[in-house]
Amino acid sequence: MQGKNKPLPLNGIKIKKRLVELNMTQRELANRVGMNENYLTDVLKGRRSGKKYMDEIMEVLGLDEKHYRPMREVI
Repeated sequence: MQGKNKPLPLNGIKIKKRLVELNMTQRELANRVGMNENYLTDVLKGRRSGKKYMDEIMEVLGLDEKHYRPMREVI
């Protein structure tokens, strides 16, 4: 099966890196933001935009707008 593992979008990488730096799980982030864990996973993998939650995610993680790019951007 080819094409199963797609690269993470830039925001997904930045968010995951920041979670590691803060020793925070995706579950903890989802709970603090008030979103479903599966939805957060979809946002991090670029399957959903997460626009509704992105400002709060950035705030909880201590990131600012310069770290945010539309989730469709993939590296």
